[in-house]
Amino acid sequence: MKILIKAATIVNSESAHHLKKVDILVNDGKIEAIDKSISTKADQVIEKENLHVSLGWFDSSVSFGEPGYEERETLDNGMKTAAKSGFTTILLNPTTQPVADNSSTISFLISHQGKHGVQLAPVGTLTKHADGVDLAELYDMKNAGAVAFSDYKKPVKNPNLLKIALQYTQNFDGLVQSFPQENAIARNGYVHEEYQSTQLGLKGIPSFAEELQISRDLFILEYTGGKLHIPTISTEKSVQLIKEAKKNGLDVTCSVAIHNLLLTDEKLQGFDANYKVTPPLRTDKDRKALLKAVKDGTIDMVTTDHMPIDIEQKKVEFENAAFGTIGLETAFAALNKLLPTEKAIKVLTQGRERFHLETPKLEIGQKANLTLFNPESNFTFEKNHILSTSKNSMFLGEKLKGKVYGILANHQLTLS
Repeated sequence: MKILIKAATIVNSESAHHLKKVDILVNDGKIEAIDKSISTKADQVIEKENLHVSLGWFDSSVSFGEPGYEERETLDNGMKTAAKSGFTTILLNPTTQPVADNSSTISFLISHQGKHGVQLAPVGTLTKHADGVDLAELYDMKNAGAVAFSDYKKPVKNPNLLKIALQYTQNFDGLVQSFPQENAIARNGYVHEEYQSTQLGLKGIPSFAEELQISRDLFILEYTGGKLHIPTISTEKSVQLIKEAKKNGLDVTCSVAIHNLLLTDEKLQGFDANYKVTPPLRTDKDRKALLKAVKDGTIDMVTTDHMPIDIEQKKVEFENAAFGTIGLETAFAALNKLLPTEKAIKVLTQGRERFHLETPKLEIGQKANLTLFNPESNFTFEKNHILSTSKNSMFLGEKLKGKVYGILANHQLTLS
């Protein structure tokens, strides 16, 4: 099948066509031609207002629900949402029931590979049943297709367990993820501990709870060697700790949730449970430090930290509501509001190599792995923009910038 993309501005600093308006011909899933004007007859022609094209976007932390929590999100609709939001590769967290703690579950998830053009890369649990006691079948899961190991938002309580995991995974070049929160300090908190939490009477999680855990994990990594990924950091001090660790030669990477780059704990004033996330929304000082770290490369990748939660667990008292927000649909428009488009696209396309995933190229002869978008479309995000089954978005009512048209990847075209 031949697909012709007309008058598209390429946004890819590694391409000879960077910021040039060109036509792109894709034939049988591969880029056949890139030129100022292509008149070849095609099965489908794509022409859109202010059309821009980049490499397909990547998200390192996505949760759905299937199997076990299909009322939150199914694999099919979740991947369709990812595609229409511009993502061609997603890492799927083990937030299902049963959890992905063995090769069979990983194989089940892998079987949904390529739906709607999206590459699904599963993350296996670090421990059996994600209960933090014994290591799961890490090697078997790696062979089945798991790209990393994490108990998601459950911190590794036992430092010796993390030590053993970092040592063991070196045998097969595995990647360990450790959620940065010391629960003995965080206790029953559910928002950032500072002025807002005190004023509103909400139980707080001090920044110290995150920073203490990161410090511990980095000390263990220094002792063991191996590879560590710290997902969704949220404080200024966390940035400093990771920056210093990298300077000292430790093999550590980190990510930040996009909502922590745009919003602060001032949003809690309305007691809207959609703003209840972990790590929590922090202060504007933290937000600015995180944004600076994205710009200078200390933070390796951004993530939506997409977590669908059904209405029964969100439309309750704030303290009883579940943690999490959806974020796929707003990822580009939020980042594009914060950063120049070129930088926004750069951070949305980086990170695959950390998980041993192939980084696509926007060149003739390469497999088409493309995201189509308009960076100049301003709008207010409303409920009708939500594609996910669950509607728990903290971006409702936010003024954002940028529209995603869809993706062309894995021999499939998915348009919004």
